[in-house]
Amino acid sequence: MGIPLSSNARLSSLEGRAPAITTLCSHSSLQIFHGARKEGFRTIGLAAGTPPRFYDAFPLARPDRFVTVPKMADLPSVADHLRSEAAVIVPHGSFVEYMGADAFSAWDVPVYGNRKVISWEADRKKSREWLESAGATMPRRYDHASEVDGPVIVKYYGAKGGKGFFLAKNREALDDFHPTGPYVIQEYVLGTRYYMHFFYTPLSDRGYRVGHGSLELLGMDRRDEANIDELYKLGAHEELVRAGIRPTFVVTGNVPVVLRESLLPRAFEVAAHIVERSIELFGGMVGPFCLEGIMTEELEFKVFEISTRIVAGTNLFISGSPYSDFVEPNLSTGRRIAQEIRRALDTGRLAEIIS
Repeated sequence: MGIPLSSNARLSSLEGRAPAITTLCSHSSLQIFHGARKEGFRTIGLAAGTPPRFYDAFPLARPDRFVTVPKMADLPSVADHLRSEAAVIVPHGSFVEYMGADAFSAWDVPVYGNRKVISWEADRKKSREWLESAGATMPRRYDHASEVDGPVIVKYYGAKGGKGFFLAKNREALDDFHPTGPYVIQEYVLGTRYYMHFFYTPLSDRGYRVGHGSLELLGMDRRDEANIDELYKLGAHEELVRAGIRPTFVVTGNVPVVLRESLLPRAFEVAAHIVERSIELFGGMVGPFCLEGIMTEELEFKVFEISTRIVAGTNLFISGSPYSDFVEPNLSTGRRIAQEIRRALDTGRLAEIIS
């Protein structure tokens, strides 16, 4: 049995009622709504201002209804209404970034997954503490700019899609960095980036067993970034600056990839240790998460980040991926979330996946 996450008060809004899968109209909402519909759930889209028109172009992924607020900061004000609709919130990166980790964690509505994980992801120092204590190999972190002795990347806290990240070839180049919020300085590792889309279910006693449940790999991607590309990041940086162009790491799209099959055991091993450590630290992750890392030429996987919810790279695989097709044909992460909620409903185990 898994560890109950949810309080009786939050679950009470779902008693005897079919949940309405609900998320913010952004990020990965199309596949969340599409997957929910395939599993027979009602859907609610949350939006600031007027409902986005682009959903009209995708009838199979359009939410059944919209709930709107004047601005994102007003989302907590619709908590009572969402509970009356038996809503279950599916978090994603835009949700957490726009609301803020603290406001989201305090939001008095049922949330799919363990909301305690949000604070561990949002704080890069806590995140590193978690990953390193799970045995993950990570790029070196510098506490002070004076310690820098090679290429580094500077990252802000939170889910910002790469916005504001700063690449420095050496310590002197950091003089051009002017922070606008909490940040960390991290070794820039040369290698191939992989974003691995995992799913942890506490409800299964089959498959790749981890903790109280099992671990699945549903997909993998790389990311296209606005005006800088992988091979030339270090060499082109200075020339771009001279030309008046500030290189950025804003993610604009995603590219599907597969890992050498001989490296899959190590990927699962790293992910399993991270899940097991999450159970010890805060009761465990539930559902989708993404390990973001770099494979070096020595075939060492260095984890530089974890996203503890559905990531936008899963949008590549609405009809399945080279990995999820080995689990179930045409399985998206959005549909897998809906399946998990359905399984918990049918077995009376909602408290293990709702917080």
